[in-house]
Amino acid sequence: HTTEHVLNQTMVRMFGCARSRNAHIEKNKSKCDFFLSQAPTQAQMQELQEKVNEVLAQHLPVTEKILSRAEAQEIKGLDFSKLPAEAGDELRIVFVGDYDACPCIGAHVENTAQTGQFVISSWDYENGRLRIRFKLESEGI
Repeated sequence: HTTEHVLNQTMVRMFGCARSRNAHIEKNKSKCDFFLSQAPTQAQMQELQEKVNEVLAQHLPVTEKILSRAEAQEIKGLDFSKLPAEAGDELRIVFVGDYDACPCIGAHVENTAQTGQFVISSWDYENGRLRIRFKLESEGI
């Protein structure tokens, strides 16, 4: 899940899009869907891969805080759109250094140095949906 957080934030920063609306995260391969007004170029996808790896290589600490919904809403850029209604008032917010913060219940590494190399296996763009399939070249979550 840690790499998904970095990918999501990098997509937001590069393309100005929302975080992934549909994600399937597995140990050997994962996918995330993003909605864009136009297809990215091959060069942009290469740049995305490089930027994600640059962030992972910064050895950022991955921490969590349990915050009230009101406290969490004070965090700039925090996206609550995928948060289920039954989530309640106390939320687990996962921080990847100062790069990303997101409500999440998934498993995470303690430091981005533990994730391995991010590799885009394939991607396609259809009807405004960019699907990115990726893997990590070494152990990590």
